[in-house]
Amino acid sequence: MLDLRNKFKNKTILIYGYGKSGIASFKYLNQNNKVQIFDDNKIIKKTNFVTLNKVKKIKFDYILISPGIDIKRCGLKKYLHKYKKKIITDLDVFYTENLSNLKIAITGTNGKSTTAELLFKILKFHRKDVRILGNIGKPMLSEKNIKPSTIFVIEASSYQIDYSQYFKTDHAMILNLSPDHLERHGTIQKYTHAKFKLILNQKNNSFAYIDAKNKYLDKEIKKFKIKSKLIKVKNTNLKNIKKKITNPYFKTINNLNNLSFILEFGKKFKLKKNIILKVVNSFKGLNFRQQIIFNNKKITIINDSKSTSFSSSLNLLKSYKNIFWIVGGLAKKGDKFNLPKKYSKNINCYIFGKDKKLFIKAFNKKLKFQVFSRLQQIIKKIKIDLKNKSHANILFSPAAASFDQFSNFEDRGKYFNNLIKKTNFLGNSIV
Repeated sequence: MLDLRNKFKNKTILIYGYGKSGIASFKYLNQNNKVQIFDDNKIIKKTNFVTLNKVKKIKFDYILISPGIDIKRCGLKKYLHKYKKKIITDLDVFYTENLSNLKIAITGTNGKSTTAELLFKILKFHRKDVRILGNIGKPMLSEKNIKPSTIFVIEASSYQIDYSQYFKTDHAMILNLSPDHLERHGTIQKYTHAKFKLILNQKNNSFAYIDAKNKYLDKEIKKFKIKSKLIKVKNTNLKNIKKKITNPYFKTINNLNNLSFILEFGKKFKLKKNIILKVVNSFKGLNFRQQIIFNNKKITIINDSKSTSFSSSLNLLKSYKNIFWIVGGLAKKGDKFNLPKKYSKNINCYIFGKDKKLFIKAFNKKLKFQVFSRLQQIIKKIKIDLKNKSHANILFSPAAASFDQFSNFEDRGKYFNNLIKKTNFLGNSIV
């Protein structure tokens, strides 16, 4: 068996990308290695930063790539193609440094951050020493004071998994899969395989949890031999607990489906159902991820700014009636609107953003829609359209990237919240 201990010590390493994960990786690796940094967008007068010409002259043992780097479209494209076998990620370094710790990795197209956060809180309530890391915003190599009993809940993106060579997880969850990030992966098959690597890399005594009805994952299962114990998750395992859930956040299909994964994990890990239920009913969710910002007898307002594709909005649209849907931004490559016709009559759609024409084409003869230049106009129009409605559900679920008007989905989500307040939309402050 390959001994991975000390694999990334006393080496010459290039860190490509100096964002959050790049900075954390540098601080960690620079203690025991000779580390250089390259970034396409940053020129920093620092000893460890190197130019493109200098990169080519240094013999690196490893090239640690930040998730945001697309190796097919970047400043070191030719160099990375030549030295592809040297590419690693912070997941790899983390794994070799914490071999004996229990690791639970969560991925999927939608809901992975929320599921990771919910599981983290549940394990915390069970008085476990648990940490949450990864794509959720805390870099893999930023954690300190790790003990042998420390448990890690890791949100892993398709980019991280795809580039990693050594990372293994004891419990792997692929919550769901639908076309996403195709501008990077190229096809749904390549995107699926990038996620599925999380399971393929597991050992015999590991557990893998997948959506029982996902056609893309079914194809991968038929192609490859899996070492870990495969558990196909069905939401029928919610029967005994669903009637006891009082939290409106779990009214949505997505959140219920993802909860079913935690329940399956709970069986293996012997989690207490009463503690799970307690955490579920008090769970407020993450900002801008199907977040209920206001709820009374007349209006429910949901800020789902994180939604960047149709697939991430579909289950939300299926979960409510009398919907006022705010949608738009930069449309995803290859994205298709596949909402069954029976749900369409419940939806009034308000389109904004750069790719308005693409959304008009997608909704033509399927939904009632109006088109606007700015979000502020939409809020004012909805306020008018709400008159004489018994109960309305306002869904800010853009189904598109935010970069046409905002720096990121958080910026977009905050802007929406402020608009609701400024417009005196409710006469009440949002929660």
